[in-house]
Amino acid sequence: MKILFKFLIITAIVSLLISCGGKEAVKKEEFDPVVYLKKADELVSKKEYEEARKLLLEIKNRESAKEYAPLAQLKIADSYLKEDEPELAITEYRRFIELYPESTYAPYAQYSIGMAYFRQIEGPERGAGTAQKALNEFLKLEKMYPRHPYGDILPLRIQKCRNIIAEGELIIGKFYHKKGSYTAAIGRFEGIVKNYPDFKNLDETLYLLVDSYKNLNMLDKAKQYLKLLKEKFPDSQFAKKAEGFRFQ
Repeated sequence: MKILFKFLIITAIVSLLISCGGKEAVKKEEFDPVVYLKKADELVSKKEYEEARKLLLEIKNRESAKEYAPLAQLKIADSYLKEDEPELAITEYRRFIELYPESTYAPYAQYSIGMAYFRQIEGPERGAGTAQKALNEFLKLEKMYPRHPYGDILPLRIQKCRNIIAEGELIIGKFYHKKGSYTAAIGRFEGIVKNYPDFKNLDETLYLLVDSYKNLNMLDKAKQYLKLLKEKFPDSQFAKKAEGFRFQ
């Protein structure tokens, strides 16, 4: 009788454990990439970036149809940008383009790379290198995705980068000019005239070129750039200032 009683107790315990295990299986959440994407967005909005990326990586690893995996990759890159980690963001945007070059989101990823650099530009004194990187990425966008949706804003971004790069060159050229290192200064100034003809301070650049060549007694070159200065900027203060030059 005792043996039977023990058997009944053990059977009841096993049945209870099986029943509990079944409930756990029912409670286990099924993988739904749409739900995961929504949860990841919520976590990013709360600045819980690492937790958000865990969900996004799970989408990439588990979503067999690969319908939402590209979006998950893009959101991983976006999360780093929002976390103020531009270099990590750039790496993830590049990974997106490598994995999904034909995606409709590819132009956005390429533009975001350019903007990640663009936002780091500090000014012409220290930001010319970063401006060059941003410019390269914007030009790459135009080449790779000519039908991109940034037609209104991209030319302005490109022009700002070009101005900052040229202004950085002008600052260096003026430093050499002030030291009397006219040959070195001319190298910078002529580079601006050749590569950045739309530079906002081109009139000043041309004036300094005239003065540099004049100081080297290379009068033909000085006259050449003086003529260009007067033709392009007849009303500029630098054109008027250059009228004081005397060539023998």
